[in-house]
Amino acid sequence: MNTPDFKGTHLFDRLCWAKENLEPVQSDYRVVYEDSLDECAKILVPDPNFMAACMNGGIIPKIENYWALAEDEAKPDFVKHTRGYLLHDTEPMGSMTEEEAIEFLILKDCPADVVANFDRGNRRTLVICKKEQLPSHRVWRNSWRINQDLAA
Repeated sequence: MNTPDFKGTHLFDRLCWAKENLEPVQSDYRVVYEDSLDECAKILVPDPNFMAACMNGGIIPKIENYWALAEDEAKPDFVKHTRGYLLHDTEPMGSMTEEEAIEFLILKDCPADVVANFDRGNRRTLVICKKEQLPSHRVWRNSWRINQDLAA
């Protein structure tokens, strides 16, 4: 399917177009990360519509735009976003493979300190795995941790 030229189109409208016109892509990949020693591991499950938009290309803004907005939010005097043009008026990303879309999702949605230091300390804090590698039940879900015996 040919994607319209979405530069200058509101991101919400792009995502609505993608949901209506693209076949959802259900990924078997899961991202497991720990951002605090005192909390359980968090599991990031990619949305099928987001994956379809990433893999199609021409819809999702570049990661640098999301980082700029996150930087604004981190300021102590932040009230509301005033740089929406970063999402709506900039050139969208091209098409990605499923693996590239997962990497994009990690950079976009995981805490920056987890991504920057996931393999630097004495324990792994981020793992990309397949759905079947996670427990099939949710018993004791609030005590899940990343297995540190995994081969890197």
